[in-house]
Amino acid sequence: MSGHQAQFPVTTMCRVLGVSPSGYYAWRHRLPSIRQQVDAVLKERIEEIHTWSRQTYGVPRIHAELAEEGTHVGFKRIARLMRQAGLRGVCRRRQVQTTCRAHDDSMSQDLVERDFTAEAADQLWVADITYIPTGAGFLYLSVVLDAWSRRIVGWAMATHLRTELVLAALDMALGQRRPGAVIHHSDHGSQIGLKGSSQQWFPESRVCDH
Repeated sequence: MSGHQAQFPVTTMCRVLGVSPSGYYAWRHRLPSIRQQVDAVLKERIEEIHTWSRQTYGVPRIHAELAEEGTHVGFKRIARLMRQAGLRGVCRRRQVQTTCRAHDDSMSQDLVERDFTAEAADQLWVADITYIPTGAGFLYLSVVLDAWSRRIVGWAMATHLRTELVLAALDMALGQRRPGAVIHHSDHGSQIGLKGSSQQWFPESRVCDH
């Protein structure tokens, strides 16, 4: 109503909106509530922290900064005040590519063809790599899973994605299970020396049979 006083009389707007003129004027002159006053001070501090962080801090980091200062407020309240102020944080979590796809002709034949069923243990193993974000950087986890039992039969963890990470997981699986022959299936990554989809492995020599 305040923004339209130059166009319409206050009494007319009050009648249309169903409020009394005295109630409108009382609302205009009413002092902000204690919560509104605290929100105003808190919003100003949030804007200062956001500016100090070069517009990168989001709700979690601003919450942590306020907690260090002794101001304990909830995440939802900070998020609401940031929305009102038009502030947003920057997500800097980088995407990690764990598959280094091979681009040569050494890619092995796919012996599985999307059929991951097995009639007994240690007939088909599937392998993959994932990453785990930590405070010191990324850790990479390579696992070998038995398709029949869904059991992890080998695993290895390292701070790199080199071939030895995958081979360490495979060595653990071969050492624990000692199969006569097993199909080892992975994606088309080049970390492992196979550079392919599926290979049949013999544990004693750790060589593949085409």
